Amino acid sequence: FPPLWAPSCPLARALVHESVRKMSAELVVGGGGCLAGMLCLQGVQMLLMRRAEGGSMSAAPAGMKVPAPSPFGRHSTAPWSPLMYASPTTHLRREEPFEPIKGVSGDAALTRKAADFRMAAGMPKDLDKAAFTELLRKLIAEAKFLQNNPRLGVVPEEKRACRVVMQDLAPYSTANGGPLIVEELEYKPGRSNLKVTYPGSTDRTIAFVGSHFDVVPADPESWDKDPFQLTIDGDKLYGRGTTDCLGHVALITTLLMELGKTRPSLRRSIVVLFIAGEEGGVAGIGVDECVNNGKLEEVKKGPVYWVDSADSQPCCGTSGMLSWSLKCSGRVFHSGFPQKGINSIELASECCAYMQQRFYEDFPPHPAEEAYQFSSGSNMKPTQIECAKGSLNQICPECTVSGDIRLSPFYEVEDVKKAIEQYVADLNSGDMQLLPTRGKWSKFVLGTEVMTQPGELRQGLVELKWQGDIETFRLYAGVAVTLDSEGHKALVQACRETYSVVKPFSVNGSLPLVKMMQKQGFDIQLCGFGLMSVYHGVNEYCTLTDMQKAYEVMLRVICLIESVTN
Repeated sequence: FPPLWAPSCPLARALVHESVRKMSAELVVGGGGCLAGMLCLQGVQMLLMRRAEGGSMSAAPAGMKVPAPSPFGRHSTAPWSPLMYASPTTHLRREEPFEPIKGVSGDAALTRKAADFRMAAGMPKDLDKAAFTELLRKLIAEAKFLQNNPRLGVVPEEKRACRVVMQDLAPYSTANGGPLIVEELEYKPGRSNLKVTYPGSTDRTIAFVGSHFDVVPADPESWDKDPFQLTIDGDKLYGRGTTDCLGHVALITTLLMELGKTRPSLRRSIVVLFIAGEEGGVAGIGVDECVNNGKLEEVKKGPVYWVDSADSQPCCGTSGMLSWSLKCSGRVFHSGFPQKGINSIELASECCAYMQQRFYEDFPPHPAEEAYQFSSGSNMKPTQIECAKGSLNQICPECTVSGDIRLSPFYEVEDVKKAIEQYVADLNSGDMQLLPTRGKWSKFVLGTEVMTQPGELRQGLVELKWQGDIETFRLYAGVAVTLDSEGHKALVQACRETYSVVKPFSVNGSLPLVKMMQKQGFDIQLCGFGLMSVYHGVNEYCTLTDMQKAYEVMLRVICLIESVTN
């Protein structure tokens, strides 16, 4: 008999009506559709046999280990999948419907009137281009020593950049009779953070944090220009760190110098923290240690702008990231006898499909992702694969697939880690026997008729390795900014007044530490003024025009928030 896929098939309708009617409540079926259209004769016979033996839909074949019920969704809903005949689905999803989510809007505003620059009387409205460019030149000259890649053993000396900034701020520091409180925060030798405060008359604050002294490595041979020397070509400023993130360091330092020169009477203190160790993802060096030591406690009394995004628009959200490797072990054998081997490459393919299916059941699209204008929701995918080397006429015994998970900020990394580990445990404890195979001769579990040597596997084995610990994953957890915050409203309004058009967005990339700070009570808002298209890239650059506009945005933000501060 051919498979009976079509819903209109009379035999399928009859079989379903007579034999499966009482079992339909147990059948795992995807949303909607006709049962007859999803069954084949073999599937119906299997159901009838189990019922005749007094079993149920979830009964396991003789001798098969049945895994404990998973707290996470388990099964593929594809009509061809053997997983349809396994245990009923249990989901991690919320039972109650999601509450409506207020989305991002370019119409957000803190005040009805435009920013009044008199709130920061004496501050110039335009960026001092000469001062900015000269400071950026000095910072880029240090970039060779600011490169950061712990995996390659490349460790930056952020103290060199910190020293450059402190020299430019020195004339306006309290040490020289100025208003700026300058504090170097060094938790590991040579790895400096720098906190600068312009005091206001109240305990309320506006903070700019996240701009970092370290940069990703650059290979001079692949660049058209020297990455460790500022090159000016018209409006473009080339050099490693111009966009990420030394351009922001120079920009904010220039703003601080103007505050030091003009000394406007502000109600709010302006607090800046330049950080170390952003690119390496190593704890105990940068902003995390500053927070742990109470150095940012006062900025909980106002918005905290994390200035390390791009494209000169308010960024409303980021995704978290978890990296993983899945090692699949089989049994090597002559490829002319596939039924006597376990093909690790085929096993890796099916295990990835199994885990992805369960992942998307447990972490489906969240309504807030659309409201925050994420281009995609949470996703899990393989990105690399490697196999044991051997002859082409051998069945490969070992295959490792690696990839990552991008997690929207509306799910927790702890839940994802627990779920993935459960998927692997279920595969090893029984679900592997339910995986689809590639034709009659492909096996992931060998029959008793196959003789094996001591130490050889009779069933495929799956081993999960995380590329980082739970603290690393928490470090890179995604964040969704608070949309009704005065900080968000002021940023959107300031951008709209500066650029005429504002388009808030969210990004599926990751920023370290921001979710951690938000959970600790900081009103994190995200912005940046470099170019996303050249982040970490060859021939990195920013534009002078963008930095001029960025200065105006920041000044408008200060004036808008000052105008509503009592």
